[in-house]
Amino acid sequence: MCWFVPGFFWGGMWIFPLAMFGVVLFVIYSIFGKGLQKPVWMNPNSSSGGMTELESPVEILKRRYARGEITKNEFEQMKMDLLS
Repeated sequence: MCWFVPGFFWGGMWIFPLAMFGVVLFVIYSIFGKGLQKPVWMNPNSSSGGMTELESPVEILKRRYARGEITKNEFEQMKMDLLS
């Protein structure tokens, strides 16, 4: 009879709780990741499922001009190119 084998029942009972603990950790890690992105339910202001809206090219151009990366002439030329 196999239930008489030493360690068959009592010695192996730690495997299932350890496996379940690993599964729970995997599920938690897969939801929260490395902490870089919060789940959707933790960001009430977002209606797009945690994704931020993309900036328009003109907004990016304005930001570059405000930072001084481009001159006013370059800004005006690029803006005209984008809007035409």
